[in-house]
Amino acid sequence: MASSVVLTLLIAFRERAAIDFSGLGFAVVGRILGTLLAALVWIVLPSGGFDFLFAGLVLLGVALSLSSLRVEPKPTTATAAGALSGFMGTLSSIGGPPMALLYQRQSGPRIRGTLSGHFVIGALISLVALAAVGRYGQEEIVLSIELIPAILAGYLASGWVRESVDRVGARPFVLGLSVLAAVGILYRASS
Repeated sequence: MASSVVLTLLIAFRERAAIDFSGLGFAVVGRILGTLLAALVWIVLPSGGFDFLFAGLVLLGVALSLSSLRVEPKPTTATAAGALSGFMGTLSSIGGPPMALLYQRQSGPRIRGTLSGHFVIGALISLVALAAVGRYGQEEIVLSIELIPAILAGYLASGWVRESVDRVGARPFVLGLSVLAAVGILYRASS
């Protein structure tokens, strides 16, 4: 989560003109609420065990997205997606799918900019909460720093990929990456 701040900050800066600041504000309010709830859960249930629930929620979100149901970014949905993202992100470090599914029908730059802005702020909020409950310290900081060269390489390579994604449309990629995140959660939970 900490190392992703570098990547999302770079992307948010690159796509700053397309950020949905109104939706971002509501999502951050939700993120704070979800993060606080997750921090309380860490205190009460330190062993976790939420991976199967989160994977199921992500897969349910993808299934609903493939149905005729349309959920558009507005204050209530942005707050709810932000809260779920904060809760999931703080407990599992995979908080992207709720926000990605909310913005799936938007343009590529709007998705990348808004989600990156949300993740910069949200990851910082989650890291403070995790540090407060003893779940983020020196060891995690060192591990995060070790990942930065690969993150920078990925960011530099992303320029040509984003143009291809924008030509095809971002929605299939959002849904596909959400499913991959759910599968990753399930794999981690079963290991």
